[in-house]
Amino acid sequence: MPKGLNKSEYNTFFIEIKNRIRKAQYEALRKVNKELIKLYWDIGKKIIENQKMHGWGKSIVENLSDDLQKEFPGIGGLSSRNLWRMRSFYLEYQNSSILPPLVAEIGWAHNVVVLEKCKGNDEREFYLSMTKKFGWTKNVLIHQIENDSYVKSLSNQTNFSKALPEAIKSQAKLAVKDEYTFDFLELGEEHSERQLEISLINNIRKFLIEMGGDFAFIGNQFKITAGSQEYFIDLLLYHRKLRCLFAVELKVGEFKPEFAGKMQFYLAILNEKIKLEDENPSIGLILCKDKERLIVEYALRDSTQPIGVATYKITNKLPKEFKRFLPSPRAITGILGSSAIFEEKPEKPKREKT
Repeated sequence: MPKGLNKSEYNTFFIEIKNRIRKAQYEALRKVNKELIKLYWDIGKKIIENQKMHGWGKSIVENLSDDLQKEFPGIGGLSSRNLWRMRSFYLEYQNSSILPPLVAEIGWAHNVVVLEKCKGNDEREFYLSMTKKFGWTKNVLIHQIENDSYVKSLSNQTNFSKALPEAIKSQAKLAVKDEYTFDFLELGEEHSERQLEISLINNIRKFLIEMGGDFAFIGNQFKITAGSQEYFIDLLLYHRKLRCLFAVELKVGEFKPEFAGKMQFYLAILNEKIKLEDENPSIGLILCKDKERLIVEYALRDSTQPIGVATYKITNKLPKEFKRFLPSPRAITGILGSSAIFEEKPEKPKREKT
């Protein structure tokens, strides 16, 4: 450190410059990405227009790819496969006023995933918006699509509309799904709440990704007190965007109305003793093995604390020990006709009485 230079003042100065450089780098990357998406959009548009104008067939894409790669050696993204994607990109979004601005906000690899894995524009809008908002990586985006986060978010059961401030209620609804898939856990269908909790803690990174990617883990069996009594919340999380605590209770059976009352009690204590002054009201999530939607609706109707009720499943695949009893998709196709396409799907497990 040079003589006469205050270390604390210099560190403050250095941090300011460092943050300014990073901000400039980020803005530069954003501009480059927007230009790239605009380029791909224009190429897709030109391919379609010239095919219509000149009556060109599929071979034009192969020819164009070969000539472009010769003209621009070493530049990626000019393969025939990617040109076909550009064509589909423009074709799918050309009549939408909402989607084109969104696609420019995320990377091309993310756009390809949304384009090829999502069926309708409403679903695409959801995943494009969520990727932009939460900064999902490509793998996280694929995971969210494969686990039907769009459908699960639309059908979630919460009382957020009446129990949360106007400023965060919409975002809070998107933060809670109707069903979570914990297919990364090595648990059988029969397991205890404690086993579920420990398994989630041991797979905390995957658990937080399935929760939505914007949660931070605070603790398990988090102790709160009321009077002389101690109580323990199964999992306590923090949602960075909502800036609030998330209390998660794990139930291996079917949802019962008394679960909502207990969660209200926990949230009241969290808001009184744990929540910081500048944080939003704490939110509760009750994760059950099963639930009857009407019972949940009644249980949450008069609740004054923000609570969501969701289910979880350990796997979305057929157990290996059962696969040998079923014919293969190819065998089924051979029986019913070669034009049929089938996917193996697990049988819905029978609900167990608790």
